[in-house]
Amino acid sequence: MDGLRDEAEALLRGWHMYEVSRGAPEIMDFDCAPSDGGDEPVGDRLTLRERLLELREQASGWTASRLDADIAYAGALLGERLPLREYVRATQGCEALGWMDAYVAHRRDLAREALAEIGVTWGPDSARELRAVEGHLPNADAPDAIRAAAAEFEDVVRGLTGSDAPFELSIESADVDAYWAYWLDGAGSRVRLRLNLRNIAFSAVAARQFALHEVLGHGLQSASWSARCAAEDVPWVRIMSVHAPHQVLLEGLAQVLPLFAAPDDPMLRTRVRFDHYNQLVRAGLHLALNDGEPIEGLAARARRDLPWATDAAIADLLSDRGADPLLRSYLWAYPAGVDWFVNLAEADDPQVGRTVLRAAYRDPLTPSDLAVLWPGGPAIGGGDR
Repeated sequence: MDGLRDEAEALLRGWHMYEVSRGAPEIMDFDCAPSDGGDEPVGDRLTLRERLLELREQASGWTASRLDADIAYAGALLGERLPLREYVRATQGCEALGWMDAYVAHRRDLAREALAEIGVTWGPDSARELRAVEGHLPNADAPDAIRAAAAEFEDVVRGLTGSDAPFELSIESADVDAYWAYWLDGAGSRVRLRLNLRNIAFSAVAARQFALHEVLGHGLQSASWSARCAAEDVPWVRIMSVHAPHQVLLEGLAQVLPLFAAPDDPMLRTRVRFDHYNQLVRAGLHLALNDGEPIEGLAARARRDLPWATDAAIADLLSDRGADPLLRSYLWAYPAGVDWFVNLAEADDPQVGRTVLRAAYRDPLTPSDLAVLWPGGPAIGGGDR
């Protein structure tokens, strides 16, 4: 057994208990090795950070990279504001350099072509037209539609990833003022999907997309890690958190899983192309905001590059990436991850993708691990295009 890893996990559980008691965001997102209890909450964030630093002095490998993320996030909760590039490198494990205008324009053209192929125009009405083409789905019907889509794709995804891990899915409704529309968490083989009804306009295609993203992406992947933890001792911290460096893998693969599981589905392919472009634009705004660009300029850029976005959506986009210590880190995982995995899906050698997907359902890979698996791939987080 890894004593240092176990000490880190006990400390993370105590941190989680402390934050929950304060009504703050949770630390544990998915627990791959649920404990029998007995953990004590930490007394305060300052003591917590000091203990994390003590453990980091003894750590190496996966545990060290995880503790680096915890130390940086704890510091942010205490008021520390590292430069974005340093903060993202410590938490998400990748660079925050962004993508060159020519590359973003290329991805915009691909998204525009994909929309045109299904009869959607490019402009202020794009999002509304896309929802109409995708087929309206009443909120009450969404859980059954998501379950049906998950059942449809499950064998395909298991074949791609090599996972035979069992999981039990529950679906709950929520109504909270938060950026997320869907959220998956859980422990062991138990997977919970929450639907934030305040932020959701369901469609038949969206139900299929998020069955892949949330249930067979996050859910099956996390349950697969849990099954391995139950069968053998693993070298990584078994508590998953959105401020930690496996998140680029989780959000990247989940967003792009339709290109692997349903490559000939034009509606799902269009959704991935459109989301990829949106994430690249958001990444540029994320960087510019943290570089101190005036809000007026950022709003004008968002209205130009995302003409379908309302001012309310733009305001939330900027607020999330500037003020919130968790989202300032975590939301970078979406553009960094989707871009790398879209390029993986487009790679000339399909064997590379098969290798990555099987490894991704075995271990919570960091960006450095992904780069080792595909040395010829793009730099994660931009900077080389």
